[in-house]
Amino acid sequence: MNEVLPEALEQIKDDFHALELRDRLQLLLEFSNELPELPSRYADHPDLLERVVECQSPVFIFVEIGDEKVVHLHATAPREAPTTRGFASILVQGLAGLTVDQVLDIPDDFPQDLGLTEAVSPLRIRGMTALLGRTKRQIREKTAA
Repeated sequence: MNEVLPEALEQIKDDFHALELRDRLQLLLEFSNELPELPSRYADHPDLLERVVECQSPVFIFVEIGDEKVVHLHATAPREAPTTRGFASILVQGLAGLTVDQVLDIPDDFPQDLGLTEAVSPLRIRGMTALLGRTKRQIREKTAA
């Protein structure tokens, strides 16, 4: 297992580390505003989405594996939960265009590496870690099928 971050996630991590603590929170809020809407095929079928119960807010995800084993992560989180929504957005954007193997190679502790552990509660970091973990589990289940 090679613990190399894909370019998009490395760039996001670098962006956070380049900022002072309070500015990191602002960047997280900016990410929360960039979470893409769910495709209509999921908006009309919430039963297809998996609840990430480790998150304090109602967060739901669904992973699709497209052509050439490219992963597409879809997520929804309430606007009233900008921290959680920001974490979901980081993963949706950071995983875009990656292959199954690239996503599975992302270190499980990536959320702790963003430099936010002093800014947000451990519970929220645990929620983001769970988002990544559930994404990987869905990928493993879908590729094993």
